[in-house]
Amino acid sequence: MAYMQETTTNFRKSLDELSALLNSSQRLAIFTGAGISTESGIPDFRSPDGIWTTMAPIQFQDFLDSEEMRRESWRRKFEVDKTIRRAKPNNGHYAVSELVNSKKATAVITQNIDNLHQESGINPEQVIELHGNGTYAKCLNCGAREELIVIKQTFLGRDELPVCEFCGGHIKTATISFGQSMPEQPVRRAHDEALTCDLFLVIGSSLVVYPAADIPMIAKKNGAKLVILNRESTPLDNYADLVISEEIGEILPLSIKNN
Repeated sequence: MAYMQETTTNFRKSLDELSALLNSSQRLAIFTGAGISTESGIPDFRSPDGIWTTMAPIQFQDFLDSEEMRRESWRRKFEVDKTIRRAKPNNGHYAVSELVNSKKATAVITQNIDNLHQESGINPEQVIELHGNGTYAKCLNCGAREELIVIKQTFLGRDELPVCEFCGGHIKTATISFGQSMPEQPVRRAHDEALTCDLFLVIGSSLVVYPAADIPMIAKKNGAKLVILNRESTPLDNYADLVISEEIGEILPLSIKNN
């Protein structure tokens, strides 16, 4: 009984503190990671049971150099998609959507590639995707967009690797692989959000993937309050004004209702 009372007290304290910070903020920046989507059933690849603990990620240069690696990359993509494509936005996504659509925040910066922020009702132009988007593909040479349903039919049906019909370049999911340069425009926009906010809210990120994990500290060093809402500890916890380890889909919607 004492444990339950302590848990309830801690939740209420965290809720009140987060609500107060959100209420006083005039310009909020939101940064999301895999943790916000695990509640939708999407596994965190870096968790102890994640895919990258059992098989090494394919490096970008290996994708370019090796037909075998390109085949393995597409094989993994369509296998993982069996889980990801079933996922729907959860309460955490909808809470973020409310913050953006109410103009409390101008955008959401995300490390996620699952498109769930867009599906929750946020204008795609207000979703700053640092690691790209896994719901379509692009030519690495000319940038032409390719739809996954077509690639899936040819790859799984005829064992054909996708090749750009316009320039003959390699087709790859529109995500950022290990060893691939970060996209300049989203990174620049994320930095602008960090430099102009008075409150930087991290939701569901372990903050171990750089250079994306540098962005919260840009805000902090520029005078913004830093809040980290994540189930596990992060390397930036000691710099945060508030650290919350509650379930995202439980505490975040309530913190908005309190405003």
